[in-house]
Amino acid sequence: MDVRAAVATAAGKPLDVTTVTLDGPKAGEVMVEIKATGICHTDEYTLSGADPEGLFPAILGHEGAGIVVETGPGVTSVKTGDHVIPLYTPECRQCPSCLSRKTNLCTAIRATQGQGVMPDGSSRFSLGGKKLHHYMGTSTFANFTVLPEIAVAKIREDAPFDKVCYIGCGVTTGIGAVLNTAKVEPGAKCIVFGLGGIGLNVIQGLRLAAADMIVGVDINNDKKQWGERFGMTNFVNANDAGGELVAHLVNMTKTSADQIGGADYTFDCTGNVKVMRQALEACHRGWGQSIIIGVAPAGAEIATRPFQLVTGRTWKGTAFGGARGRTDVPKIVDWYMDGKIEIDPMITHSMPLADINKAFDLMHAGKSIRSVVVY
Repeated sequence: MDVRAAVATAAGKPLDVTTVTLDGPKAGEVMVEIKATGICHTDEYTLSGADPEGLFPAILGHEGAGIVVETGPGVTSVKTGDHVIPLYTPECRQCPSCLSRKTNLCTAIRATQGQGVMPDGSSRFSLGGKKLHHYMGTSTFANFTVLPEIAVAKIREDAPFDKVCYIGCGVTTGIGAVLNTAKVEPGAKCIVFGLGGIGLNVIQGLRLAAADMIVGVDINNDKKQWGERFGMTNFVNANDAGGELVAHLVNMTKTSADQIGGADYTFDCTGNVKVMRQALEACHRGWGQSIIIGVAPAGAEIATRPFQLVTGRTWKGTAFGGARGRTDVPKIVDWYMDGKIEIDPMITHSMPLADINKAFDLMHAGKSIRSVVVY
C-alpha cells in the first residue's frame, strides 16, 4: 500500500516527505496507523551522520502512537482496533535477558533491528522498488508502519495520541531512570544535568519519588522556569560556576550534620562526556550513584580518577529508563491520564508531516522541548 513518509535519504540532508510503499505484516507482525510521532534528539543524532549504526535511506522515528489496522498470522496479544505505542526496546518475555528480570534489554530481535530490517531479514518499506531501512524497529515518521508484535504496547483508548506518543521514548526514559534504574528513595538529594526533554522527565520522576532536593544544571537560564514547573528546587547555570561546578554542587548539598556533601543521585541527560565526569564527581562519597542517560558521540570515552570509584561512587547506564515496554508503558499512560505526571506543557510545537523538517530546526535552535507531528 502507499503511505506518506519522511525519508532520510542521506546523512546531513533534510528529510524528503514523499509516498512510499509498505508491505503488509507477516507472521508475528502488526501494521499500525501512526497518529502522532515525537521528534527526538536520537533521530537528529542519526540524521546528522554521527550515529555509527545509522543506515540510509531509512524512515526514522521511534516515538509514536497509533492504532492496529492489520495483524499477521500468529499474533495474539493485540488485535485490529487496539491503541498502541511502538517500542524500540521490545519485550518478548522469553529471551534470556527478559527471563533474567535483571534488564529490560530484550535480545529477541536485536540483531535484525540493528540492520534496519524486520526479524525475517527483509524490509516492509520501499521506494521506487528499492529497499528502505526501518529505524530502531519502529519507523514512526510514516503514517503507517509494520512492527513485530513484541514491539507494541497496548494502551487505553481514551489517551490522546499527540501527547502519549512522547511516552514512547522521552517520558519513559526520564522517569524510568529514576524509578527503575536508580530506585531513588524519599528524601534523596539529586542533581540533573541538562534540562531538555529527558531532563525534565527525570525531574518529574524525582518528584514522584519524593526526592527532597532536586538541583537542575543547564547553560540556558530559560530552563530555570521549565525545571521549577516540574519539581526542581534549585537551579545552577554551569557557565556561572566555571571550573568550580563540581565543588559548587557539592557545597550546595552539605548540611551541618554532613559536611562531606555530594548528591545521592545524579543524572546526565546531555551526552557530553565531560559532563558525565562532573555528574559522577558531584556524587556523595560512599554511596552516590550517577546515571548516564545521554547518548555520547561515536568513539567518545568517559574518564575519571579511579579514586572516585574506589571511594564508593557508582556509574550506571540506562536505556529506555529500564522500562519493560509492554508491561510498563501502559502504566505510564495511566499515570498521565490520572494526572500523576504532566506531558502537555512539554509538547511545545505540533505540525503536519509536511513540516517535519521545521521540528529539527526548532530543536537545533533550542526553541522546543518536544515537537510532535500529527498525521
